[in-house]
Amino acid sequence: MSPIETLLKEMDQEAQTTRKMLSRVPDDQFDWQPHPKSMTVRSLATHIAELPSWVTLTLTTDELDFATSPYQPVQINDTNQLLDYFERSLADGKTHLEKATEEQLEGRWVLRDGNAIFSDTSKGEMIRISYSQIVHHRAQLGVYLRLLNIPIPGSYGPSADEQ
Repeated sequence: MSPIETLLKEMDQEAQTTRKMLSRVPDDQFDWQPHPKSMTVRSLATHIAELPSWVTLTLTTDELDFATSPYQPVQINDTNQLLDYFERSLADGKTHLEKATEEQLEGRWVLRDGNAIFSDTSKGEMIRISYSQIVHHRAQLGVYLRLLNIPIPGSYGPSADEQ
């Protein structure tokens, strides 16, 4: 399997679990947060839903500089909007990845805030990092849902709620 085929397969596999997790977010808990330093459910879930579009960002740019492009999240107000946003983000990322070349994956991509560099990797590595971010934040969301007493789906096997 080529690197692009491998990335596409992983994207599809992780999308199944992400879709199940996002579908559990209750409309009436979007502003809940477990701690004042934690993101709200809305912020966390929206970030998870947008992360597949980082594949597009990575393939169509050479960097993201928060100093010149401040983060502007989409305003999501209910679970249906959240799932729709995820599906659009996923389709966009997948379309760009399907058209990518292995040579593109070798190009450099930088994540920064002005002079502070957070990541300087190949585009292929950045795509993998975006997948890891989805998994990381999806796990956070699982903790949020557990604290709200909402059954969580399994990720790589059944969850305690599914046994």
